[in-house]
Amino acid sequence: MKPYNIRLLPGDGIGPEIIAQARRVLDAVGERFGRTFFAEESLIGGAAIDATGDPLPQATIDACVGADAVLLGAVGGPKWDDDPTIRPERGLLGIRKAMGLFANVRPAKLFPQLRGACYLREDIVERGIDVMVVRELTGGIYFGEPRGESVEHGERVGYNTMVYRESEIRRIAEVAFTAARTRSGRVCSVDKANVLDVSRVWRDVVTETAKHYPDVELSHMYVDNAAMQLVRDPSQFDVIVTGNLFGDILSDEASVITGSIGMLPSASLGAEGPGLYEPIHGSAPDIAGQDMANPLATILSVAMMLRLTLGLTEEADAIEQAVSEVLTAGYRTGDIMEEGKTLVGCTEMGTHVVNAFLRAGA
Repeated sequence: MKPYNIRLLPGDGIGPEIIAQARRVLDAVGERFGRTFFAEESLIGGAAIDATGDPLPQATIDACVGADAVLLGAVGGPKWDDDPTIRPERGLLGIRKAMGLFANVRPAKLFPQLRGACYLREDIVERGIDVMVVRELTGGIYFGEPRGESVEHGERVGYNTMVYRESEIRRIAEVAFTAARTRSGRVCSVDKANVLDVSRVWRDVVTETAKHYPDVELSHMYVDNAAMQLVRDPSQFDVIVTGNLFGDILSDEASVITGSIGMLPSASLGAEGPGLYEPIHGSAPDIAGQDMANPLATILSVAMMLRLTLGLTEEADAIEQAVSEVLTAGYRTGDIMEEGKTLVGCTEMGTHVVNAFLRAGA
């Protein structure tokens, strides 16, 4: 079988701890399914600043671009807050740009075993929460020009420009429609077309693109309404596609309503080449090195990586099933702990997932 080159970017805070558990799961996939993964580490973020003075060394870029897939832990922490010109987060933005990653795919799914952790009413939870937010990652107001600050009539003025080209909208819409075909076949495009010219272009291009996916149902929603509907009834959504700014906000909202941010993976994808996979939580420097982190979001990111980039669907399903079995058995890290469950640390949680995964293949 083909060997796979996986580049690991542990990063900062709890990053090295959760990536260590992801590596164990990859080893278990190799043992059970006869796959070979060459998993080597590179520097990014604060760790890279400490070692090289650069949050994204060229060696890291070269290794990631040449890999089959990239798995990231987390970047950032108060240690590097004093110098705004060389922030660890620049490493994350830089690697996305270097790899040509324009689509952030973030599923927000509530495991039934964690219903008690959900912030929503029980009657809403009963309808189910399984939303995928597809966010455009390299355009919009975060990157549009002109941008900056000036002084007008004696007062400071800040300005940014929201810009989207047809090609940028079309390619992110195609990602969303393709994803919907593997799910419930519904896409909701979120914009602000009632007041923004750029959103009217967005809506027109998404509608045109939908004609090539007649098997997928398309709807449109203004972003303010979408934010309300996500907490009112998330079950009405399957795939949400939206721009960079709106996607930044809505993907965080979709994730937090599950009550388990430590459980949610994500993927950043380009037109070709390797994808970058990471948990949505941060570096959590307050618990770093204490074996308290929840590795499940990173382990589920491995499953996403196997499915979306490497095409190993059976292996991905097996990882997700192992996570579900461990939760059913009552094991919990501190962030998802409930009364009557068994509290475990990062390493022990990884051990339970690996054992469940290998037992199923015995």
